[in-house]
Amino acid sequence: MPMCTPLRHRIVTNVRQMLTPRSFFIITCISFTISVTWIQFVDKPIYSYQNESLIQEALENVARDYRFAEVYRKADRLPNETKFILLWTTEELAPFYILGQGQRKFIEKNCTYINCYVTSDRYLFDGDTTKFDAIAFNGRSIVTMSKSELPYRRSDHQKFIYFNMESANNYPVCSPYFDDFFNWTSTYRLDSDIPFPYLQVRDREGEIIGPKAGMVWDETEGNIDEDLFYRIQNKTKAVAWFVSNCKSRSHRLEVAKDLQRALSVYGYSVDIYGKCGPYTCPREQEDSCNYILEKDYFFYLSFENSFSEDYVTEKLLTALQHDVVPIVFGGADYSRFLPPGSYLDARKSTPEDLASTIVTLIEYPKTYSHYLSWKRKFTYKNPMYDDNVCDVCAALNERMDKHTTYKDFRAWWVPNYEKRCVE
Repeated sequence: MPMCTPLRHRIVTNVRQMLTPRSFFIITCISFTISVTWIQFVDKPIYSYQNESLIQEALENVARDYRFAEVYRKADRLPNETKFILLWTTEELAPFYILGQGQRKFIEKNCTYINCYVTSDRYLFDGDTTKFDAIAFNGRSIVTMSKSELPYRRSDHQKFIYFNMESANNYPVCSPYFDDFFNWTSTYRLDSDIPFPYLQVRDREGEIIGPKAGMVWDETEGNIDEDLFYRIQNKTKAVAWFVSNCKSRSHRLEVAKDLQRALSVYGYSVDIYGKCGPYTCPREQEDSCNYILEKDYFFYLSFENSFSEDYVTEKLLTALQHDVVPIVFGGADYSRFLPPGSYLDARKSTPEDLASTIVTLIEYPKTYSHYLSWKRKFTYKNPMYDDNVCDVCAALNERMDKHTTYKDFRAWWVPNYEKRCVE
């Protein structure tokens, strides 16, 4: 029996190492050789049974790796139903690096559709870019592109898709040739053809319920569980903020400092961690900083760097996933993202009024606890690395028939683009 474990490891390891796109067809020979060798090595029935199990495990691992081997095969050898996505702009910016290359990400995330193939190779079809099902453009890159740098040919069947995870106010599209250019959009905006949000709301059964426009929230219970209430009573500090970008179009740092001055009257403070404040929170210690946030603080500043429709980033998740109440500051309609009575909005009150509310809630833990009662019904997660990735491939499989374009794309992305583009 002791010899089984090292042999199992050696067989699986050797089979994995042998597997490449050029050597896949030796699998049958490998499995046959393993079988014969094992039977010659021992002739006890119990080992014959274990041999079958071992071979099955090795072959399952081989099959799994073979699916990954498909990633690097040539286009003319991939199945006919493959959907090809060409990254026209650099693959280093989000969300393109999240999509990866080839089919690997769709397989790893166990997507409903795994037949999408991502590449930045414009010559995959001998330079004929009209053969791609989709051509993806990152909004951060195209702002400096001239018309001559864009595809000069396109086919009716393919989709030109605009991707952007950054605020529209920070990256407006000003060039007129982008009107009537994109067929689809995939951004944080909830009215995108393929929404790519930073956060996702699920009910306790695991069903995705938001965020979305016209969100209808179930009423939450007024109480929280005893363990959470106990932790609340042990908190001692008012407000924390993790931030390293000290300049922003939203002037959020100035708002935080105004709140700091208003809170100081009551003996409380806004503790700023990162490059913009006196407290350090190195990236490698992020988990410990989150622990401190959850243990010590009542509130967290979920301040965005600019104001744009639906622009709500992971800054909000920092609060939602660590048992503190977010103080939001952004251009979104937060009712699409958060249950009523679960947050404070810094844009809807003066720093003095906001400070007064914060202090009152700190002094009355039961009242404060109502702001966390949503946790009985909802959960939040970051969908960027799984569900969002799968949605891109699903769209190419389910919605390719209808031909549409954004005739006034610049106005859709930034309604006041004419003013914004001359700043």
